[in-house]
Amino acid sequence: MIKKMTPSENEFDIPAKNCYRMVILGSTKVGKTAIISRFLNERFDDQYTPTIEDFHRKFYSIRGDVYQLDILDTSGNHPFPAMRRLSILTGDVFILVFSLDNRDSFQEVQRLKQQIFETKSCLKNKTKENVDVPLVICGNKGDREFYREVQEDEIQQLVAGDDQCAYFEISAKRNTNVDRMFQTLFTMAKLPNEMSPDLHRKVSVQYSDMLHRKSFRSKKLKDGDAYGIVAPFARRPSVHSDLMYIREKAIGGGQAKDKERCVIC
Repeated sequence: MIKKMTPSENEFDIPAKNCYRMVILGSTKVGKTAIISRFLNERFDDQYTPTIEDFHRKFYSIRGDVYQLDILDTSGNHPFPAMRRLSILTGDVFILVFSLDNRDSFQEVQRLKQQIFETKSCLKNKTKENVDVPLVICGNKGDREFYREVQEDEIQQLVAGDDQCAYFEISAKRNTNVDRMFQTLFTMAKLPNEMSPDLHRKVSVQYSDMLHRKSFRSKKLKDGDAYGIVAPFARRPSVHSDLMYIREKAIGGGQAKDKERCVIC
C-alpha cells in the first residue's frame, strides 16, 4: 500500500491503514475554510479570502497508535472538472457545506453528493447505491439573522436512508456544533473520535518525536492520551502520487487502468 506522506515525513513510518484524507467541498463563500480553521487552529477569521486549493496535514497519537489525516480544502469555483474528480477519488471522508441563506449553494451540495457517489462507484465497480462513503453535510452560518432559503424537510430528504451521511446546522463563527460534526464524521468512518478538535491535546511540532512509540517513556506524554500535531508547510501530493494511490486502492481485481480513466474522462 502507498502511504500518503511526503519523503520528509516518512520517518514516522505510519501504516497505510492509518492514513486518511478528508475533502471539504461546496460553493464559494459558504465557510469551508472557516470550518478547517476551526479544525486545525480553533480560530475564526472574519476576512474572506478566495480559496484556490489548500492542503493541510495533521498527525495524531491516539492510544499508542499513530494516524495521519490529510485535509483538502477545495475551491468553490472549480475550473478543472478532472481535478475535482481526482480530489473525490482520493478522499476517504467528506464534508459538504452550504449556506442556510443561499439556495444555490444547497443545490450545489445536492450535485456534489451525487457526483461523489457516482465517482466512488466507478472506483469500486459498484452501483452508487452500494457505495459506503462517510459524509457530513453542513448548513453553515446559523449564527446570524437571515432569510432561510433551505427548509429542513429538503435537507432531511437529502440524507434520508443513508446511515453514512449525517446533517448538522453549524456556525463556524461561533463554533456551534462543529466538534459534534467532526466526531460524527470520524465515528462513521470507524476512525478514533479523538481526532475531533475538542478530544485531544494539541502539541507543537517540536514534540513530533512523540509519534515514535519509544518516546512515550517521556514523562510529559502518556501512552493512553490523545495528541495532535499540525504539520507545518504541508504540500499536496503530486497528481502522479494521487493516481498511484488511486491505482493501489483499486487493485483488488486488476481494474487499475479503468480507474485512471475515471479521473481523466
